[in-house]
Amino acid sequence: MIIGPIAQIDLDALRHNLAVCRAAAPESRIWAVIKADAYGHGMGHCAAALAEADGFAVARVQEALGLRGIGVSKPLLVMEGVANDTELGAVLSMQVEMTLHSSRQLELILSHLEANPQPRPQRIWIKLDTGMGRLGLHEAEAIALIERIRALTSGPCSGAGAGSRGPTLELAGIMTHLANADDPSHSMTAAQCQQARALAERFDLPLSIGNSAGILAHPAARSDWVRPGIMLYGGSPLLDSSAAALDLRPVMTLSSQLIAVREMAAGAVIGYGSTYRCPEPMRVGVVAIGYGDGYPRHAPSGTPVLIHGQRAALLGRVSMDMISVDLCQIPDARVGDPVILWGQGLPVEVIAEQVGTINYELLCRLSPRVRLDYEASGQMSEAVRLGRSEQGP
Repeated sequence: MIIGPIAQIDLDALRHNLAVCRAAAPESRIWAVIKADAYGHGMGHCAAALAEADGFAVARVQEALGLRGIGVSKPLLVMEGVANDTELGAVLSMQVEMTLHSSRQLELILSHLEANPQPRPQRIWIKLDTGMGRLGLHEAEAIALIERIRALTSGPCSGAGAGSRGPTLELAGIMTHLANADDPSHSMTAAQCQQARALAERFDLPLSIGNSAGILAHPAARSDWVRPGIMLYGGSPLLDSSAAALDLRPVMTLSSQLIAVREMAAGAVIGYGSTYRCPEPMRVGVVAIGYGDGYPRHAPSGTPVLIHGQRAALLGRVSMDMISVDLCQIPDARVGDPVILWGQGLPVEVIAEQVGTINYELLCRLSPRVRLDYEASGQMSEAVRLGRSEQGP
């Protein structure tokens, strides 16, 4: 066995979590969000496993190019839209939908289409800022752009150009993003949903609101299209609800192995900075994982790992390649034994809380040297991630 960290990806769990989304929003179509290399799980394999989704949403044009490059033909949505003419040309060549979050983007699109007429209309989603304060148009700006686009076309959502050389655009719908949906009691979510729904109804356009938290906790966010992300990968999107309580199964189990077991004397110090001093004679294990693999360097002493089904505490600072753990309560632990850092039996939310971050960051931050092993219905395969030689399943 080659020593080092492995992220086992359970594709059956991924499909189960998609079914949970379907059950929560049965009237909605689903953009499965697989940006950031499917939250660190490997975009190609996850796209294949999520074949029952209605389309895939990514953040950037580069991600859409990667999916088309491995043969993914489903509808794609680029949620950040395009930034320049090069990106726009790529989107048009791939038949990819995109968001429009500024008037500058519309001018770019119109100029390009005027000079390069397309055989099919380019589908665009109007990104409405209802309070996220990040990307998006204020309501008055959105109204002006929608009216302008419709004036360029022969009818709402027709996709016909204004003339033989006119730009061909199709309004796919309106979308917004929820700022506080992870807190089911926050009043802002209802106001955001109401504002977005009113604008969509005014122009008789499809609407996309719900992220994972919106889908599970806010019925008003279950619109024509929903955009589940973290819930697909088995992470809880809600502040005070565990993934298990939401019937979400962990997709990634990150593990490594014990590479040393040491008997340390009382008063011995462990790791850089000598931040941990053994209060008594201790049995200490060394695990082959560190911040060079994406394990958080700022994880404090006491952060749990799982060995033989029992929790053991991290001791001292995380190194680039190793961590030390307390084996005093696991006397039968031996070199070569597997160690679970998060996943089955140890929810990623537990680790995130210990280190003061969120489950999203931990899943996304794995380095390329972590091997990804895929399992579905008992079958195993191995791949590195898209952009790092992945060819898909």
